[in-house]
Amino acid sequence: MRNMSRAVRRKGSAVTIDEVAAHAGVSPMTVSRVINGHAGVRESNRERVQRSVAALDYRPNLAASALAAAQHTCIALIYTNPSASYLRELLVGALRGSTRAAAQLLIATWDGLGPQARRDAARQLATRVAGVILPPPLCESKRIVAEFINSGVPVVAIASGHFSDRIACVRIDDRLAGFEMVQHLVAHGHTRIGYITGDPNQTASAHRWQGYRDALDAAGIGYDDTLVQPGYFTYRSGLEAAEHLLALPRPPTAIFASNDDMASAVVSVAHRRGLLVPSDLSVVGFDDTTASTMVWPELTTIHQPVAQMADTAIDLLLREIRRNGATGQCAGSHVLAHQLVARASVSTPGGAMPFMHG
Repeated sequence: MRNMSRAVRRKGSAVTIDEVAAHAGVSPMTVSRVINGHAGVRESNRERVQRSVAALDYRPNLAASALAAAQHTCIALIYTNPSASYLRELLVGALRGSTRAAAQLLIATWDGLGPQARRDAARQLATRVAGVILPPPLCESKRIVAEFINSGVPVVAIASGHFSDRIACVRIDDRLAGFEMVQHLVAHGHTRIGYITGDPNQTASAHRWQGYRDALDAAGIGYDDTLVQPGYFTYRSGLEAAEHLLALPRPPTAIFASNDDMASAVVSVAHRRGLLVPSDLSVVGFDDTTASTMVWPELTTIHQPVAQMADTAIDLLLREIRRNGATGQCAGSHVLAHQLVARASVSTPGGAMPFMHG
């Protein structure tokens, strides 16, 4: 083999991990995992690496390996069709965290891939990266998570209910946030409050809806199923839900949409129907993405620190990857603080806007 001959001829130089990888026909990351005894390497690849290490008389420089660890740590952020505003926040946080830690960040999109293709992609990606960040809805897929965990690749989920003790999750308390938003509307005199749910394939949607229910119960307001419409975290689903709610014989005086994209759609439908926001209809959202300040009036919303969540996910992964005797599992639920951001889209029913504090 030419690669082997070239390595052997380097009489005065130490063999590098890249040369071992080329000789074995695998990636440098795979060689590193074999040398450090990590799980998640196919047995056939492990044997090839071990044979190449012996053939080339490779002797790892432990001090140099530790020094270069950050530069050779690759973390994948995988997403499928989030809103542009949400994706921007994710990328800002992940890039900030990876830059601070001098780690490599791989961005992958699985839009258009079916269930089996996603599993195949996960299996292939597991041989190239040291850790994975999964935002919704991918973080809700037990099969995708299992592909990475069974390969020894730690996973951190973002904005998901914690369904497994094998992964870590960075989230906010969606149920409490939903409760506080409805409480805010009730405090302004609203008792007929419409609600647009989030995508049913995400656990955060159920938690926000439960917060809505909790707040109605706490205020002594009966639950009315006709005031709840399905949404899928998309602008179009917000349009359809708003049309239905505002066409009711007794329409709501306020609508709580479980993300900002859908809340923006509600404002659009209200304007088209000749309704004034907020004097005729109060509208609130969730996430505090750029979408919340790109409509008029700007939306009252829940600030979900998406960028901070991604940044924290990077830290959790690197801590697990770099600690001695890594298990390939990164567990625990990490709840970050949320904040209700009051803007100009809420007033009393059919009445005056409250004084807005800067």
